[in-house]
Amino acid sequence: MQKILVPIAGSPNDEAVLRHVVRLVLQGNALEVHLLNVQTPFRWHVARFVPRHEREGFYREQSRDALRPCRERLDRARIPYTVHTAVGDSALCITQAAHRLRCDRILMGTARKDSLVRLVEDCVVNRVLELTTVPVEVIAGTAVSKWERYGIPAAVGTLLAIALAD
Repeated sequence: MQKILVPIAGSPNDEAVLRHVVRLVLQGNALEVHLLNVQTPFRWHVARFVPRHEREGFYREQSRDALRPCRERLDRARIPYTVHTAVGDSALCITQAAHRLRCDRILMGTARKDSLVRLVEDCVVNRVLELTTVPVEVIAGTAVSKWERYGIPAAVGTLLAIALAD
């Protein structure tokens, strides 16, 4: 039985990963599915004013909300799974969980983005690929918006042209 870790961010891209997991199981693959939701911790200047038990309750509630549609989908498909939650840096928590659980691979969803957009943004998928030795399978999710497809490259091109003109 193959162990897979499926990070769930509560985004539309999670649906593409879950469709892939269901497809794998229907094809006869024996999978041990581990869902992981990672919550970003409050910044220190905010955290110092919020008691620990309230922060922990907030993180639990946010994780529950992010995982609910995924759990419902897997329950409908009668696919067993285990839920894990963490608070911290997403890429680091994902790689640590994959190592701790001895997963055979990590399935991650990502939006379809332009190469230039991926170059300028901090992407969890890229950071996981850098940090882990566990194979990562990236499942394409939603398409990029028109702003990401045309606006960002045009803005970067304009900035480069201005910088070169000086």
